[in-house]
Amino acid sequence: MSASTRIFGSTVDDETRCIHYRTAKDVIAIKFKCCLRYYPCHLCHGEDADHETQTWPRNQWAELAVLCGVCKSEMAVQAYLATTSCPNCGVPLNERCAAHRHLYFDTK
Repeated sequence: MSASTRIFGSTVDDETRCIHYRTAKDVIAIKFKCCLRYYPCHLCHGEDADHETQTWPRNQWAELAVLCGVCKSEMAVQAYLATTSCPNCGVPLNERCAAHRHLYFDTK
């Protein structure tokens, strides 16, 4: 992550937790395809952005679009979808996020 990377939305700490999702495992932010801005969740994007959400198409899943809030490393969509912990620092990620994957990534 570059020093200029900003997390948009209603964050509550420096590990990307937000007012909507703030358990110990809620430590990722997603770079939204539509605006290329990192948000902690789809609700934060909906409250902050002035446009419709676009999902990452499968042919772009190699893009760095997921940020670990603990170590600040970025990972490709495909790497994120294939793991339950950050590949860089090993922090566990919230397995319940799978219920919302279709909001960020074209999973059809």
